[in-house]
Amino acid sequence: MTDAWYAATDEPALVELGTARGLSVSGRGEPGGPEHAAAVEALYAVAGAAGAAGAPLEGRWWVEDERPPLEVPRAEWRWHVFLKVNGDLGAERVEGALDAVRPKLPAAARVQLTEFAVGRCVQVLHHGDYADEPATLARMDAFMAERNLVRRGLHHEVYLSLGELTVLRQPVAAAGPGGA
Repeated sequence: MTDAWYAATDEPALVELGTARGLSVSGRGEPGGPEHAAAVEALYAVAGAAGAAGAPLEGRWWVEDERPPLEVPRAEWRWHVFLKVNGDLGAERVEGALDAVRPKLPAAARVQLTEFAVGRCVQVLHHGDYADEPATLARMDAFMAERNLVRRGLHHEVYLSLGELTVLRQPVAAAGPGGA
C-alpha cells in the first residue's frame, strides 16, 4: 500500500489529504459490539459482492455529549465504518451488490456509497492495542496545541493491521477567528 492515504509516521505530523470515496455504514454503540460488528460484516459483504474488497477498514468516531469522548460510555459512541473504493465503482454496481447481499444479511440495507473531504489533519501511526490509544491521542493533542490547531471534524482511524497498526487522524484548523 503506497497510497498516501495509508501512510503515517510514528510521530504526529500535519498532512493534507483529499476526498475519500467508499462504502459506509453509520451507527451507534461500542466498538466490536453487536451493532458495530453487524455493520462491519455488512460492509465487507457488499464490498466483496461489488468487487471492491481489499481496502483496510476505517472508522470515524464522535460523541454527542459535552464530556470528552473518552469519558463517554462506549455504548454511546457514534461511528461511520468505511471501506475506501476506487473511483470506478458506480452506484449501479453498488445497488447490484446490495440486492445480492440483503436477503442473506439484512444489515446490508444500511450500506451506502459515500464521499467525504478530509483536508488538513494531524495523524500518527499507533502501534499496539486500541486500549493504548489514549497515550497516542495525547501526543497528537500536544502536537496540535504546540501549533495552535483545534479539532475540525471527526476523529478518523484506519486499521492497517487490526489490533496492531492504526493510523489515527484528526482534521484540524487554526485556532481563533475563522480557523483558517
